[in-house]
Amino acid sequence: MNVSLTPDLEQFIQNLVDSGKYTSASEVIQAALRMFVQQDIYQGRIEELRKEIMIGIEASRRGEVVDADTVFNQLQAKLKLAREQAGE
Repeated sequence: MNVSLTPDLEQFIQNLVDSGKYTSASEVIQAALRMFVQQDIYQGRIEELRKEIMIGIEASRRGEVVDADTVFNQLQAKLKLAREQAGE
């Protein structure tokens, strides 16, 4: 695969190699692509979370909510049970 880069990008990559952080231009490109994939994954998850938040907001507007004390009491009960089962 051949890739064309602007002179600025070529210099940026060369500077990274010259700094010793990377051993080759290929390594820089591979690291950049890994970061791009990670960013794409995170962006997808952010969109999922936004949708989930909107579902929660809409449920709240309809009055479909659970009191915070109830939630925390349920969590504490689950934690206590898990500790008892673990023999703590």
